[in-house]
Amino acid sequence: MKKRILLLTTGGTIASQDGGNGLAPVLSSDDFLDYMKEFEDVCELVPYEVCSIDSTNMEASWWLKLAGLIQKNYTLYDAFLICHGTDTMAYTAAALSYLIQNSVKPIVLTGAQKSILQEITDARKNLHDSIRCALDDRSRDVMLVFDGKIIAGTRAKKTATFSYNAFSSINFPALWQIHDNTVVHIQKDICGPVRFFNRMDRKVFLLKLTPGMSTEIIPHILSVYDCIIIEGFGVGGLPDRLRQALLEEMQHYKAHEKILIMATQVTYEGSSMDTYVVGRAAREQLPFLETYDMTLEAVLAKIMWILGLHMEDRKEIERLFYKKINYDLFRNE
Repeated sequence: MKKRILLLTTGGTIASQDGGNGLAPVLSSDDFLDYMKEFEDVCELVPYEVCSIDSTNMEASWWLKLAGLIQKNYTLYDAFLICHGTDTMAYTAAALSYLIQNSVKPIVLTGAQKSILQEITDARKNLHDSIRCALDDRSRDVMLVFDGKIIAGTRAKKTATFSYNAFSSINFPALWQIHDNTVVHIQKDICGPVRFFNRMDRKVFLLKLTPGMSTEIIPHILSVYDCIIIEGFGVGGLPDRLRQALLEEMQHYKAHEKILIMATQVTYEGSSMDTYVVGRAAREQLPFLETYDMTLEAVLAKIMWILGLHMEDRKEIERLFYKKINYDLFRNE
């Protein structure tokens, strides 16, 4: 029997055309079928247009929409393929990794650096590779397919703005690769009963430190947001002035009400707050969670999912943050 694949389109470069003022999505989900006719004999592709936007406009409401559509159709299809703009595709892949956990059916995201309408483009290869990945019996869970690499949904990051080799698997090897139109199995994923979630807390703020940053912003951020992810220097250093400002403001809140997370501005190898005095002092004096080897995209999506559960137990928040989901965390083990 043919496998059934639900093709969910969201717009992005892969579906775009230059109308004179820059690229914008123009292709419908049905239009994509014209570029996948070679797979008609092996699978049934059913198109569904979720939205038609530049991925710059992607946000949590669309992540929840995608997860809801997959949940609604989970028993009807063997796999799910999402066409997405590249700029925020790593965020969407991470978000779906937490909203849909332990899926035995593959949920594959792909896109392109050039429109599928162009004569010279990476779009058709990425699209075809994604279908091959979706059809492979060993595929499961959320993955991103790009330029021949199959990357866990929590490990992908866009690391090039124009090159076809646009995505990297950060601090973890790519799961599989596609060579000569064949999926080469490298890693074996872990599966379990599928679980779906339908809430995310959007009040998460990312603060990128710069030398000499003013502390005046701290009270304002905490008054609006439930979590601050701090991109610290190096392995996770926090300037003394900022540490003192956070100490003063955090006294006004209960332990579960405001979450502090220390990340690093460095892409590879992760954080280690205990290495230097400035990091260790911050950890000892403040209730910091630490990202270790997680990507920033995964950290953002993970804490949005956790806080969306509306828990008041700080220990349970910590437990979930450090729970390994779809390969997102290894260094803390």
